[in-house]
Amino acid sequence: MLKSACLGLALLLSFAAGANGAFMLISPGGWYAAVPGVTTTGPFNQHFIRDIGLIFLLLGLTLSIGVKRPEVRTIFWTVPAVWLCGHALFHLWEVAVGICSASALSRDFPAVSLPAILTGLLALWSWRQDRRA
Repeated sequence: MLKSACLGLALLLSFAAGANGAFMLISPGGWYAAVPGVTTTGPFNQHFIRDIGLIFLLLGLTLSIGVKRPEVRTIFWTVPAVWLCGHALFHLWEVAVGICSASALSRDFPAVSLPAILTGLLALWSWRQDRRA
C-alpha cells in the first residue's frame, strides 16, 4: 500500500512539474502573469523563465523514470528533491533577508515548499527500500 502511494505521488509530482515546465516554455508571459507572487520578484525575463521551464521538465522526467525503473529510482528521485529543496530554501532566505515579506511563505508553500518536502520524502523512502533490498 505504501509503495503504491509513493509511486502515485511521484506520478502526480511528475505531472505537475512537467505541466509547469511546459507552461513556462510555451507561454512564459502567461506563466509570469498567472503564478501568484511572481510579478513581485522582478521584471519579466522570457529567457530565464524558459530556462527554469526546462529544469521543471527535467524534474518531471526524472520522477516518472523513477516510477518505472526501481533500479535507478533513488538517484532519479534524489536529484529533483535536492533542486526543489534548494529552491524552497532560497525562498526562505529571501524572507529572512527582507527581500520578500513573510506572507510569501504561505503563498509559495503549495507550489514551492510542499513539492520539495514531498519529493524529499519520496527520495528518503526509496533510499530506505534500497537499504532493505
